[in-house]
Amino acid sequence: MQAQAGSSHCPWNKGKLIGQKAPLKAKEIWAIRTHLQMNKRVRDLALFNLGFDSKLRGCDLVGLRVRDICHGDRVASRAMVTQSKTQRPVQFEITQTTRESVEAWILRKHLRSDDFLFPSRVSGAAHLGTRQYARILHRWVEDIGLDTVEYGTHSMRRSKASLIYKKTKNLRAVQILLGHSKLESTVRYLGIEVDDALEIAEQIDV
Repeated sequence: MQAQAGSSHCPWNKGKLIGQKAPLKAKEIWAIRTHLQMNKRVRDLALFNLGFDSKLRGCDLVGLRVRDICHGDRVASRAMVTQSKTQRPVQFEITQTTRESVEAWILRKHLRSDDFLFPSRVSGAAHLGTRQYARILHRWVEDIGLDTVEYGTHSMRRSKASLIYKKTKNLRAVQILLGHSKLESTVRYLGIEVDDALEIAEQIDV
């Protein structure tokens, strides 16, 4: 249905760059992590590390409860959650670095098993929202001098997956880690056909 003449409705994507958001490179991941550590941003460090390790969509990351990743008072080395978009379970690893940062956050906030891992600071909201998460991420990338237009919450989901693929070329493993039902979805999501083609082209020097 066409908008009526004179309508003040503004398209959601007006002025926005549409398309896949760039994954973070290894040096950028370390730059953000170091910045958050130096500035003692305990919540943000836990959110960043867990977002990177879990490769979850933003809606699933912010909706995590303490019990989803903890055994007793310790963060587990692996966890499984049901994705809200597909209702398919997905497993992910939680590295030592991430476990330490998340445990520090849980201790700081005195969070209990049933509590949301990242409570919202907005009145009336139970946990951090996806828009809040997006704004936080934009601050992270801006703080290390990156263009915020090029990055979004899917940058976090794609970052470790992209690094795993580049190191191993194991597309099936990446598919499992992202919880995709079809391999074609993983290929499109990572944009690896384009990346691989360019990498091959760059090796040809006449």
